[in-house]
Amino acid sequence: MKKLFCHTLFLVMTFFFATATVVAAEMAPDALVKETSQDVLEIVKKDKDIQSGNKQKIYALVDAKVLPHFDFKRMTQLAVGKSWRQATPAQQDALVKEFRALLVRTYSTSLSTYKNQIIDYKPLRMQPEDTDVTVKTVVRQPGGQPIPIDYSLQKNADGWKVYDVVVDNISLVTNYRGSFASEIRQSGIDGLIKVLVDKNHQAETSSTKG
Repeated sequence: MKKLFCHTLFLVMTFFFATATVVAAEMAPDALVKETSQDVLEIVKKDKDIQSGNKQKIYALVDAKVLPHFDFKRMTQLAVGKSWRQATPAQQDALVKEFRALLVRTYSTSLSTYKNQIIDYKPLRMQPEDTDVTVKTVVRQPGGQPIPIDYSLQKNADGWKVYDVVVDNISLVTNYRGSFASEIRQSGIDGLIKVLVDKNHQAETSSTKG
């Protein structure tokens, strides 16, 4: 199940390559998902560097286009759970930084695995006053089972932001919460930060060697 989660989560990132942040802030959440995902999947299909696994180019693309549409602070807070309140401001900043880097490095390279998947967009049930919604999609891939991907978005001052993603009924936030809680029980907040730093360092070293 985790392998399926990791393999398909690259689509999470591709859905939010907005052409302009100002425009994205004015769009409804379902329109944002649909328009930007279609644009970016076209880019992936045409970009030979991404298809060949050029990690530096993928990282740069994700950093510039994807990250502005995710609320990594809230995602980290939800993943850390009740222990978040025990962390100092400096520890919270470190957790957000390292968790953000972990997600980007773990899933960015999967962009090169795109193989003509088709995305179905479900009608959004939303009231005008709603500030927290779920955008539901289904990814259909040749020779494979359809994969539901749901996006939890909250409306902030600068537009809609993603704070959780559920891939095939597995929540991105919940997927990390258990391991984070275990590490905090054993080694405290600083222990979790060290684990994340080490993982990111190992990934960076591996990327450099590759």
